[in-house]
Amino acid sequence: MTRPPKILVFDSGLGGLTVFRALKAKRPDAHFLYAADDLGFPYGLKSENDVTVCLVAAMERLIGDHAPDCVVIACNTASTLVLPRLRARWPGIPFVGTVPAIKPAAEQSRSGLVTILATPGTVSRDYTRDLIEKFAGHCEVTLVGSSRLAGLAEAFMHGETLSDDDVAREIAPCFVAREGRRTDSVVLACTHYPLLLDVLTRLAPWPVRWIDPAPAIARRADHVLSTRFPAKAHDGSTFAFLFTSGDAPSERLIASLKRLLLASAPLPAG
Repeated sequence: MTRPPKILVFDSGLGGLTVFRALKAKRPDAHFLYAADDLGFPYGLKSENDVTVCLVAAMERLIGDHAPDCVVIACNTASTLVLPRLRARWPGIPFVGTVPAIKPAAEQSRSGLVTILATPGTVSRDYTRDLIEKFAGHCEVTLVGSSRLAGLAEAFMHGETLSDDDVAREIAPCFVAREGRRTDSVVLACTHYPLLLDVLTRLAPWPVRWIDPAPAIARRADHVLSTRFPAKAHDGSTFAFLFTSGDAPSERLIASLKRLLLASAPLPAG
């Protein structure tokens, strides 16, 4: 096709903006619609049934109104629960999901001590434990389910001032020292967390690799689009943002979105 693709990026809140930034760097020709499900946020503390109901209802409206060429579910919780149902409901639309980046973390670790920092829901799911068994069996993996970090990242994007103590308290269990070895890789298994990457790096008791899945998600989306929509180098992209509630973004959030849109490169892969 000669027209650029329309990519819908969906998350329970604002965390998927880190994925959007990587997507924009990979597909500077695409038209983007970002949808934040503020009606359902936060997914990580909801039951599996509640997440499914929220997400399917939101997709019915968004796909009906906007007819995207590709949908990126930029949420670990939603991806592990609902992707098969979405693909069955809309077989003509490619859906790209998000999974914890356990494989690259285990491959890059030198100490063999790896932490997965996620929401309580992601930590508790068999899917996450299956990935650990499959890709990180040779490592000692610490699972940390943070109930507050996604909300802190959301507040940060809305212009609120963060407390270093609050963030440090959430990430403290990630850092394990044992028999002369220390954690050297931390999987950011919630797309909200890379929004705080500078803060996490500053507050870490020692340097670690923060493994962000956004670049891999962008490569996958580009791959599924490439046959119908070959990539073009020029930057002709557009960006629209909406809340599922219909609320307008605040002035502080608009300022955060503008800063993000000015970023020319995706977040590092770790």
